[in-house]
Amino acid sequence: MERVIFATGNEGKMREVRAILAESCGEILSMKEAGVRIDAAEDGVTYEENALIKARAVAAQMDGIIMADDSGLEIDFLDREPGVYSARYMGEDTSYRVKNANLISRLEGVPEEKRTARFVCAIAAILPNGIEKTVRATIEGRIGYEEKGLNGFGYDPIFYVPELGKTTAELTEEEKNLISHRGKALRLMKAELEKL
Repeated sequence: MERVIFATGNEGKMREVRAILAESCGEILSMKEAGVRIDAAEDGVTYEENALIKARAVAAQMDGIIMADDSGLEIDFLDREPGVYSARYMGEDTSYRVKNANLISRLEGVPEEKRTARFVCAIAAILPNGIEKTVRATIEGRIGYEEKGLNGFGYDPIFYVPELGKTTAELTEEEKNLISHRGKALRLMKAELEKL
């Protein structure tokens, strides 16, 4: 398979991408590694739209299979906030420690059964022939009462998976890749690409 350029500068995300796509793809590069500098306005109203915006912006500059994702945390009690605005919630430069603390405080007094949430990930791929594909996957869980775990990134320390009794930040990289929204979406996209 041709080289893949994944539209992100996030090293944590690139580790996940490489771990899952390595055996079926050739070279897998981040935008930075490919020498692409874009600042695409993620103004779509769905995860799929935002992923396509990023992928199209990179595809305009580079050849190969271009992939991008958009993901977010949806908390049911907060009307699915922060949702598609997860990365920009409280401002892009606000640390996740501050964002996580804010969400925990907004759920103060909310009982366990009403703290349901999910991580959502949509991945878009643009093939060299111009064909566009999107896939979506989720992982269900609950919002914890405090940050736990040092692995992962973003909202992982507050996202508790009841079946495992851990937050996604307490999982090893291998455990997380098996169950995470991005891991599932990457495997769906891998299957789509292998069909072509």
